Amino acid sequence: MHASSRSIVTNQSGPHEDLSRRVARALANPLRKPVAEHTRTAFEAASEWLEARSHMPLVLDAGCGVGLSTRRLAARFPDSAVIGVDRSESRLNREHGTLPDNALLVRADLVDFWRLALADGWKPARHYLLYPNPYPKASHLKMRWQGHPVLPVILALGGRLELRSNWKLYVEEFALAVTQATGREAEVLRHEPGDDFLTPFEQKYHESGQPLWKLVVELPHAPGLVRLAASIASR
Repeated sequence: MHASSRSIVTNQSGPHEDLSRRVARALANPLRKPVAEHTRTAFEAASEWLEARSHMPLVLDAGCGVGLSTRRLAARFPDSAVIGVDRSESRLNREHGTLPDNALLVRADLVDFWRLALADGWKPARHYLLYPNPYPKASHLKMRWQGHPVLPVILALGGRLELRSNWKLYVEEFALAVTQATGREAEVLRHEPGDDFLTPFEQKYHESGQPLWKLVVELPHAPGLVRLAASIASR
């Protein structure tokens, strides 16, 4: 099968010159915006579902899109509780077969969901960020996860964090942000999926001949990385 997908076009020649400053700012000034009520409601329902599976390791599929990756992760880790989160009801409602018993799809604002998860003490064993929107213009750094104020929350949740992208620079920036925030080295590696695709984007990019990249890093559960993280639970 042949697919056609355009490569990333950017006006950056290397990691963004403002990345370090934005990471430092995120560490010093945690997000204080109110949590959206619909996300709080969705999180409470997800927490009940997870509580019924408290004996199972948690796998978090952040930005799961149409939920195929969540289904595939649930099949790959049948003894884990797999939660996929996406903000789009349209994407989540697309028909891709029965959801496995060990999987849950949640419509929520991911930034708020992460914050609630940290405040509630969630400790994912595995945490996936699969092909996030690259926002390739230099002016959009703050919209990439490594330049976003929520970055410390992502890292503080801990576990085996895996990021995949078809834009190497995105993964390189994320690696720099991980090291700055946690002191842990995160290696950027070429990703060869073979025929084992986790997401439709992964398949499309691979079949278009684009190289794929990944970062895998083991992180401790470290809520202290985020000041006042627990305070959002009562807001």
